[in-house]
Amino acid sequence: MTHIPTRRTVLLCTGAAALSAGCGGGGGDGDSSAASPGQELVRTSDVPIGGGKILADQKIVVTQPQQGEFKAFSAVCTHQNCLVSDVRDGTIDCACHGSRFSVADGSVERGPATRPLPEERIAVDGNSVRLA
Repeated sequence: MTHIPTRRTVLLCTGAAALSAGCGGGGGDGDSSAASPGQELVRTSDVPIGGGKILADQKIVVTQPQQGEFKAFSAVCTHQNCLVSDVRDGTIDCACHGSRFSVADGSVERGPATRPLPEERIAVDGNSVRLA
């Protein structure tokens, strides 16, 4: 059976943030890729200094505000639950409505979001950033 998306589904699924959030007709429980404690999230060398790496499947963004200092936050924007789309120039950016968050502490740098990104607990183990 072929799934033909409705006009509303097509409109909702446009844009990079919506696509990375998993719009489509794939089915499944949606939590199959949730990160679990001890799981490697990313290699330290894959996280740029002053920037970060978005892990869309786990809905986590890992940042390195200063060399050797790693932080992790929810990648779900606190404004309207879009996945953040980019990390650059010291901010975690959401393309849906333009909110920006600090790579250092997840605080709001620019709205419309009014709440910071929730911090995720991580541990650095050698060259790996793992969920704690």
